[in-house]
Parts: sequence; structure tokens; C-alpha cells
Amino acid sequence: MSPKLFAIILTCLLIETALAGEPKRVLDEATQAQKPFVVELWPGKVPDETGEIGPEREVMSPALDHRQVEVMDPTRMITAVTKPTLTVYKPKNHDSGTAVVICPGGGYWNLYWQLEGEEVAEWLNLKGITGIILKYRVPRRSDEPKTDPARRPLQDAQRAMSLVRSKAAKWKIDPQKIGIMGFSAGGHLAVATATKFNHRSYEVMDEVDRISNRPDFAVAVYPGYLKPKDKDELASWLSIPAGTPPIFLAHGGEDIISPPNQSVVLYLALKQAGVPTELHIYANTAHDFGVRKSEHPYSTWTDSCADWLREQKLFSPK
Repeated sequence: MSPKLFAIILTCLLIETALAGEPKRVLDEATQAQKPFVVELWPGKVPDETGEIGPEREVMSPALDHRQVEVMDPTRMITAVTKPTLTVYKPKNHDSGTAVVICPGGGYWNLYWQLEGEEVAEWLNLKGITGIILKYRVPRRSDEPKTDPARRPLQDAQRAMSLVRSKAAKWKIDPQKIGIMGFSAGGHLAVATATKFNHRSYEVMDEVDRISNRPDFAVAVYPGYLKPKDKDELASWLSIPAGTPPIFLAHGGEDIISPPNQSVVLYLALKQAGVPTELHIYANTAHDFGVRKSEHPYSTWTDSCADWLREQKLFSPK
């Protein structure tokens, strides 16, 4: 082979290799850009925080039977949270511009991070919705009664709504389509955030706190702390003010951890106040089903929720 022919062949091989590698490089960059990223919630010192509960850590969920929960497999939880954050999951393909702040449950003691956080964010991404997991403060501090909702998580949730709205342009989110979704105690937190937007639960710290903390919609799944144990009425710490956003509710009919009349009482109060709402109660269904698909009817609540958001003009699927 002549030196000239060898040079031509070598040049062609180098060009082919470069072209073959270019799409992979671009793909790697796109994949990297869509990985979840974490944002600290508070600038500097966290309000009302003593920091005396030890280091943050992961633990596994306790073993419960089928009378108590639908998902019995151990899943990852987070506890001892003193520095709240937002973990942002952007859709990898179609982006509707809608975003949801996700509040995992755990009785205000722990956060069911995997079942009611990561899996929820991934489901939202499939719908073209940005999922933002709120790591709020748990467990309860010594000055937060066991029978009442903890107060610090509401501070974190209100700050989260304002912070996400402040980042709307940067994160390519419609500032008028930012909702909140919660499970169990996180369901209560979602409802509290949707109804206490007129009363910020901490002193204004910066310009972010001057931005609205009102969710544009809320989704509460098997929520608790909405009513007294012995009365079918809203709990004293809840009210339905004018301007309360639309709220979607889903519950298990046989839930013994958070009985379904929690959602029923709220639904009736919302209807009386003229707030758009929808309630789904699933027979033969306990607590903690998250967004996992199964052969049981309760796993269709996510489809019903997406349909409801579309009907409220809060979500435009691809």
C-alpha cells in the first residue's frame, strides 16, 4: 500500500470515529443535564432549628402486615433532617411546564423517601411534570406534641413553594402551574400549605419569601391530621379560606392508619366552600400504596389524578 493511500484510509477512519463518538457525547451531556439536582431550602440558618437531633441518616421502613399497608417491602426512609432541601427531577423528554413539590409521609417522624418521594418524582416525569422532593424536617422536636401536626415542616413547605416559584424561569416551569402533593402526614402538609398561604409561619428572610407561597393545586393521598378522632369535622388547625386552590384526594377504604373519613371530611368542607375538588376512595385498600402499579384498582388513582389536572387546565400532556 502506498503511503498516500494509507494516509487517505487513516483520515477516513479518524473522521468516522469522531462522527460515531459525537452523538454519544451529546447524549451523555443530555443525560447529565437531566440528573436530579439538590438545592438548599434556606439561606443560612434554618429558622426555629436547634440542630440537637443527631446526624441525618437513612433507615429502612418497619415491617408491617397487609392489614396496615399495601406495600410491605422494606423501603428507604430518611430521618434526623435539620437542613431541608429540594431534589429536582426534570422530565427527560416532553416537559409540560407543570411542577409538583412532593411531601413524603412518615407521621412527621421519618420521610418515606423511596416509596413516596423518588418513585413519585419518576412517575411525574413520565407525565412531563417536574417532580421536586421536599426533604422537610423530621422527626418531631420535643416542643411539638405527638397528637398534633409538627409545625416546622409547614415552614419548610411554605418556603419551598416560594423558592420553586422564584426559580420558575431558570427551571423552565410555568409559575402558575406549581402544585404540591403529599402522602399520609405529607398529605396533611400539602393541605396545610394549600390553605395557610395567607399566613407565613416564619419571619420573612429574603426576597424569595416575598413571592407567593400559594400552590396552584394540591394532591393529598391518604392524608392524616385533618379531623379530630371523635368528631367528623375539620381539625381546629385547618380552615378553608377564599382562594384555596383545587385539591384532589385519594384514600384507601380500609386504611386503619389514617381512616378514609379524614379525606371525606375535607372533601365536604371544600365543596361547601366552593373549592374544586375530587375524591377517590378505593375498597379493600389499606395505607401506603404510593404510585406503584398493581392489579388492584387503587393503582389507577394516578391516571385519575392526571385526568383531573388536565380538566382543571393545570396540566397539558404531550
